Amino acid sequence: MSGAAGPGANLSALRSHNAALVLRLLRDAGEDGVSRLELADRTGLTPQAVSKITARLRAEGLAAEAGRRASTGGKPRTVLRLVPDARHAIGLHLDRDELTAVLVDLAGTPVAFRTARFDFGAPAERALTAAASEVEALIAATAAEGLLGVGVAAPGPLDHGSGVLHRVTGFPQWDGLPLRDALARRLGLPVVLDKDTNAAALGLAAPATDSFAYLHLGTGLGAGLVLGGGVYRGARTDAGEFGHQVVQLDGPRCGCGNYGCLEALCLAAVARGAQERAAWLLGVGAANLVRLLDIDRVLLGGRVVLAAPESYVRGVAAVLAEDAARTSRPTVPVDVVRGGARAVVGGAAQLVLAPLFALG
Repeated sequence: MSGAAGPGANLSALRSHNAALVLRLLRDAGEDGVSRLELADRTGLTPQAVSKITARLRAEGLAAEAGRRASTGGKPRTVLRLVPDARHAIGLHLDRDELTAVLVDLAGTPVAFRTARFDFGAPAERALTAAASEVEALIAATAAEGLLGVGVAAPGPLDHGSGVLHRVTGFPQWDGLPLRDALARRLGLPVVLDKDTNAAALGLAAPATDSFAYLHLGTGLGAGLVLGGGVYRGARTDAGEFGHQVVQLDGPRCGCGNYGCLEALCLAAVARGAQERAAWLLGVGAANLVRLLDIDRVLLGGRVVLAAPESYVRGVAAVLAEDAARTSRPTVPVDVVRGGARAVVGGAAQLVLAPLFALG
């Protein structure tokens, strides 16, 4: 861990925020742990405040001693570490034709997975029952304790704040469904809902200054945007509808109702086996984003990309290099997302964990 986790505050109203900063540093320190003095230095909190916070965390089973470390003067310092299995979270990815669920510990390490067929076109009640059943089966199979909640990643557009789906492309019957609250009632657990691309981007975000686009090409095409280290959702939490930028005015009709959307063109190219064309189209959209947002890098994911990762990286990178040469800008690097097919569901679990560590 390098640098501070962010400024703390010695105000009782912000105790939870300060505890989250401390928890983040404990998590980042791993098994080696971190001393109270180091926590105070990195958070800007007083040693007394850190002692109170760590005492509460230990009482709740979230932190434990990890031995002692020699100091430059005086007695050895007690080192603390996070207890990863003290709490768990569930991530749930609802794709148009498949459901994936994962149980993770506080460190984000997967404990168990489940995958099943899922019909996004089914009546809402049937689809909700199927989703709830898979989560319940995952819980029963692992007997995990300390469940914090369920993070759900679904196709957009949707309202992250209210947990309501909008007109998901190709599935208008979901428009206005309060998915978050409906699933929470069935499971008896807190639920957080976000777009699949935002969830993946949250799980991939690293330094506080990081800015990148995660482009997901699977059953649809979308983007998760991380600007300045945080997921950018927009004023109505509807940012990232990357696939519905119109790139061909006389193009084919898209499921969203427009003509010539990037998603429709990409999926049509994939359907006819024109992989190089699909990669080039994805690169055109990526170049638009780079010009618009001046991001540091582009990450690719989704089942279509992961089926031929080198081809898509090569195709997108070529378009970005050509565009950079025309504008005398440095070429933005392109790579396939780490975590592969599980990037979205892992990010869904992070929707639950992120507030615990003052992230997201």
